[in-house]
Amino acid sequence: MDDPGSSRIHEDIKKALESNNQALADAKIQEYLDQQNNIPLNIAVTGETGSGKSTFVNAFRGINNGDERAAPTGPVETTSEATPYPHPNYPNVTLWDLPGIGTPNFPADNYLKLVGFERFDFFIIISDTRFRESDVKLAQEIQRMKKKFYFVRSKIDSDLRNEEISQRSRFNAEMTLQQIRDNCIQGLQRQGVESPQAFLVSSFDLHLYDFPLLGDTFERELPAHKKHALLLAMPNISLELIGKKKKAYQSKIKYYAMLSAGVAAVPVPGLSAAVDVGVLLSVVTQYVNGFGLDIPSLRRLTDRRGVPFRDLINIIVSPLAATEITRDLLLKVLLRCAGTVALMAAEEVSRFISIFGIPAAMILSFTFIYRALNYFLDTLAEDAERVFKRVMGLDTSV
Repeated sequence: MDDPGSSRIHEDIKKALESNNQALADAKIQEYLDQQNNIPLNIAVTGETGSGKSTFVNAFRGINNGDERAAPTGPVETTSEATPYPHPNYPNVTLWDLPGIGTPNFPADNYLKLVGFERFDFFIIISDTRFRESDVKLAQEIQRMKKKFYFVRSKIDSDLRNEEISQRSRFNAEMTLQQIRDNCIQGLQRQGVESPQAFLVSSFDLHLYDFPLLGDTFERELPAHKKHALLLAMPNISLELIGKKKKAYQSKIKYYAMLSAGVAAVPVPGLSAAVDVGVLLSVVTQYVNGFGLDIPSLRRLTDRRGVPFRDLINIIVSPLAATEITRDLLLKVLLRCAGTVALMAAEEVSRFISIFGIPAAMILSFTFIYRALNYFLDTLAEDAERVFKRVMGLDTSV
């Protein structure tokens, strides 16, 4: 966070405050906050025609196939060029739906060049049956260019359903999954892929099968800054993932508190409190969006899981979830938090006490932001857990 760009913005914020320019200070603070959360991540999703690429792209973004922003799906090739689909809450994270490998306009030999290989951080290669020669050639070329790729075997739910109909009383889900996994790995090994790993996924139920393992693999292999961007954009597929998101948000709270402390050093009446509320407003909005507690995300969730929207609203406790977050609403919530308003008032008064006033104001401002953000984060994470349990049919008692 302490890069030259951040230092420049800090200086700009200070100058704006000293000149009593609240609007410019707010703009610079928002620029600083955006700088921390706009790291681009570009994920390429490819495979042969009809393998389920577009459905996977939609599911990862929490978008239903019928949504106006969805990647088009169908039994024939619906993607004629590399098409970007930004995440609805984190537009810096983009999934690219690539044309099928080996189609007339995208022959396997020139595929990477034609789709613009350089712009992607990693590739997901999808197949709904077995991985073919074109998939393996693509993986080997990606590896040669020193980028990551992951094999995903899609439509596992359909395979299990068909096998259950065929086997009847002899059907064993775990055994079937292992057979599919072994078949994928052995096929890749025969085609010369060293130590292959194939993830079994249903795009209609990402919390099942190997998608959590795929997420763990991303987390282990991506650079730290890319890992953070991906984590926040991931759909809430488990309580563990919600906990990881909370931990990631928590790790940044001290930086926001330090920003507040720096603003508190400028002796302009009322500006520090106004800036603090602006910081809280921006960061809490990140929490709500990241946990999928904004209204559009909740409605998409109810459509996808078949749970009434009102059921989710009824179990949400925080007044900042499932609503438009405004300064007035934020201040009302702060009034209910023991000690936070007192901290704001004490900071305003202490700034004008000679000698020790500014250091005291900085400490109080740091403490106020630190406590307030931790409180908001705790309550919103608990709401995210309640919503997850409800849509999964688990116990929602607090």
